[in-house]
Amino acid sequence: MSDSLAAFRNNRGNELRRLAEEHLQHELNESDRDILKSAASKVSTHATIGSLLGLSLGVYCAVRLRTMRVAYFRAFRAMEKPVEVRFADGRTEPIPDITNQLQPSKWGDAATYFFFSVGGLFLGGETGFLTGTASASRTITSNPESKARVETAFKNYRIDAMKQEIKQLEEKTSLSDIITYSF
Repeated sequence: MSDSLAAFRNNRGNELRRLAEEHLQHELNESDRDILKSAASKVSTHATIGSLLGLSLGVYCAVRLRTMRVAYFRAFRAMEKPVEVRFADGRTEPIPDITNQLQPSKWGDAATYFFFSVGGLFLGGETGFLTGTASASRTITSNPESKARVETAFKNYRIDAMKQEIKQLEEKTSLSDIITYSF
């Protein structure tokens, strides 16, 4: 039951990290490791800058939207409104004043700032991640010999990781163990 939440699952990340470190140390030279560190820092930097820009854009858009809502409300409040409706049969019905219901609220402002900020953060972070990945890819592929060594090390790492997964799957006995392990 505790494996249903991601925070409580069996953490394979440490095993895979150790395996990746072994491949990095044994199959790559120092310049290859430096290129990979530089590429990783580019992805991180681009994602951070993109997240900050996206968050700023989200807050800016929320401020603009709130300003427009307040201006529309003030214009609505200032204009002359009908107070009754006269039907063809001669009867009249009063029209209620809904000005107070249209007034911008603190809860609406809070929701606007929250959702625009989260949306901007997501959009900026994902865009930064994509540009950082492209920049990191260019960094890695700039040296053909280093690129070949990195690709070989990554291929060997994936083979070893899959072998470990096959070994662990063969040791599992029930279907629930296999499903829990997979997710």
